[in-house]
Amino acid sequence: MYTCILDGKLIKDREMLHGILAAQPEFPDWYGRNLDALHDCLTDMQEEMLIRVQNENDLILHLGNYAAAFLKVLAASADENKKIHYVVEPNYN
Repeated sequence: MYTCILDGKLIKDREMLHGILAAQPEFPDWYGRNLDALHDCLTDMQEEMLIRVQNENDLILHLGNYAAAFLKVLAASADENKKIHYVVEPNYN
């Protein structure tokens, strides 16, 4: 199982979020760097993957409503593809 760590303290905008995802070895070259493409990519994935979202409050602070939409896509994708797992971790101060 491959693990992707997304740290909300470090992710400052949508482009950075999708850039980190696109750089993951499990993500295909065709990844379109938007939420629709993320859902398509995750539901097509054949390998098990754990996505750890750290510092959720910071992610919401930086991305606003887009963070909530991103988390909904993770949940929907994991429901559709049982090889996708995710955990959302609160801020640890």
